[in-house]
Amino acid sequence: MKPIHIIQPPITQNVPIKQSKPIQNSTSFANMLTEAQQMVKISKHASQRMAQRNIEISPTEWQKIDDQLQVAKNKGLKESLFLTQNAALIINVKNQTVVTALDRQEASEQIFTNIDGAIIL
Repeated sequence: MKPIHIIQPPITQNVPIKQSKPIQNSTSFANMLTEAQQMVKISKHASQRMAQRNIEISPTEWQKIDDQLQVAKNKGLKESLFLTQNAALIINVKNQTVVTALDRQEASEQIFTNIDGAIIL
């Protein structure tokens, strides 16, 4: 006959759990998640191009781009050209990521392929 080993749970003290008070005027997780999902990201390549070409986009323009990106996403676009006053951006709509950037002068001399939409801001 084999010996029987009884395993007992560890003995712990009953320590009351301190209840924290809810934080007032905080942003809900759902709101924070929605905001994070709506922000336009910039790829490393696009960031380098913007730095090389001295392309600066104001927060107001980024907000317009973000707003129109949501419209493009709702229409089912995948890769789109976004034209601002001083830049042309190719944005992967699904990933909400700027893939590459050109200044407007350079963009006027280019042919854009593999895009399924153009948004002029």
